[in-house]
Amino acid sequence: MSVYFSLDQFHETADAIRERTQHRPTIGMILGSGLGSVAEEVQAADRLSYLNLPHWPESTVEGHAGRLILGELDGHSVVVMQGRAHYYEGYTMAQVGLPVRVMQLLGVQILVITNAAGGVNPRFTPGDLMLITDHVNLIGMGGLNPLRGANIDPIGPRFPDMMDSYDPELRSLAVHAAAEAGLGLQQGVYVSLAGPNFETPADLRFLQAIGADAVGMSTVPEVIVARHGGTRVLGLSGISNKANLDGNTPTTHEEVLQAGRVIVPKLVTIIRGVLRGVR
Repeated sequence: MSVYFSLDQFHETADAIRERTQHRPTIGMILGSGLGSVAEEVQAADRLSYLNLPHWPESTVEGHAGRLILGELDGHSVVVMQGRAHYYEGYTMAQVGLPVRVMQLLGVQILVITNAAGGVNPRFTPGDLMLITDHVNLIGMGGLNPLRGANIDPIGPRFPDMMDSYDPELRSLAVHAAAEAGLGLQQGVYVSLAGPNFETPADLRFLQAIGADAVGMSTVPEVIVARHGGTRVLGLSGISNKANLDGNTPTTHEEVLQAGRVIVPKLVTIIRGVLRGVR
């Protein structure tokens, strides 16, 4: 298991993808638990198993197909991750961040990153979509940062700024796309935890007190890598369950996947609306 990766290793993975497709993506997407069917919208698609890509972490969680989809969507060449790797699966943060590094080498300039999340904000209900406006990196504050180790200067600076991690222009396009389609779109702060256990009621009350609107076990490490390399980010959380603040409503992965079926059509509408607005 690699602790860190070199620029040569990132290029090795990118070259393996280029050998298997004629598509040259400028838009990247990462699809969270239960949201993989968004990839069905991609036209003229090439489908690559993660198992055939050097250094690429395998997805082991139900609801993560473990395929890379390259093709066309609304006038853009796209690369879509149908499933992701998580720290809790036993991967290092370097492995979690590797796919974003490879996307950057492929030419991706915008990353649309999605997740299934628990709704901490009491106004949120399962099936809602939340536009991520900012995040709290609790997993990273404990030292688990994908930028740990020697900085690769050709990619980005040693100390990257994280202001406007979620691109204001892309967020505006998402709000417009939702309004145009008559869809409700929540907005708020996403908190990233290590997992894999769901939170206790006390955990959730703490998260609510520090300003969390939604909580999950992904996304922030990938956003940090994206912003380090200058990639613009749009983040969307599918609210899959209400936070168990009272201790009376257990959370299960099955309800996360079930909520995804309701969320996906809304997610597709907003993503495609954003892509139509990107120049």
